[in-house]
Amino acid sequence: MRISSLAALILLAACGKAETDTQVLAQAEANQSAAATDDGALNCAVAGATEFSRTCTLDREETARGLLLTARHHDGGFRRLLVTTDGRGVIAADGAEPAKVTIVDNGEIEVAVGDDHYRLPATVREGAAPAP
Repeated sequence: MRISSLAALILLAACGKAETDTQVLAQAEANQSAAATDDGALNCAVAGATEFSRTCTLDREETARGLLLTARHHDGGFRRLLVTTDGRGVIAADGAEPAKVTIVDNGEIEVAVGDDHYRLPATVREGAAPAP
């Protein structure tokens, strides 16, 4: 997914620019992230992996319980998460393992369920901290 950023860097270098225009690169990366979010791609590290990659997908479904997110792994596995309205972000929708939510950045949370970790877009309120 970083090919566009690399292409932008190569184009800038080809134009004879000595310094990399970080704003152009930042915009290219933001556009990639938005496009990936739009097509359901999701950064994840599953089965104990230490590196995140965009190999998972995210399905959204409105249910009687609320918004249900299904994070699907490339190997066929999945986790279901329920979006909360009490400031916790998401909880495990089923299963015995709880979801642990960590604020990564303004606009992004990391959700860990067992050995699986997901980076999800989120609206993070000022001073918000996930409940233990």
